[in-house]
Amino acid sequence: MEYNVIVSERAKRMLERHMRFIAERDEDAARRIAKELLQAARSWSDMPHRHPFFSYTYIPPNKYRKMVVTKHYLLLYQIRDATVYVDYVVDCRQDYSWLME
Repeated sequence: MEYNVIVSERAKRMLERHMRFIAERDEDAARRIAKELLQAARSWSDMPHRHPFFSYTYIPPNKYRKMVVTKHYLLLYQIRDATVYVDYVVDCRQDYSWLME
């Protein structure tokens, strides 16, 4: 079964902000990381269930799955029917407690 992968507008804006920040220091690194993040998201078209659920007190159980890419970026996504929805791109080095509220 092949899954359709949809990246939310919010996730696109988050990715853009992260890459803009990195590009201020190193444009090549920003391109490389963006490419790795996009490749990771595309990999869900055939096996999105391989990553564990993201569990936290205020997040409904079994709603989001998580994938860490390049040691620093957390991708949170949902699977509904034959579609994978990418909802968040979070830099793990920053405070993301806002996500838990």
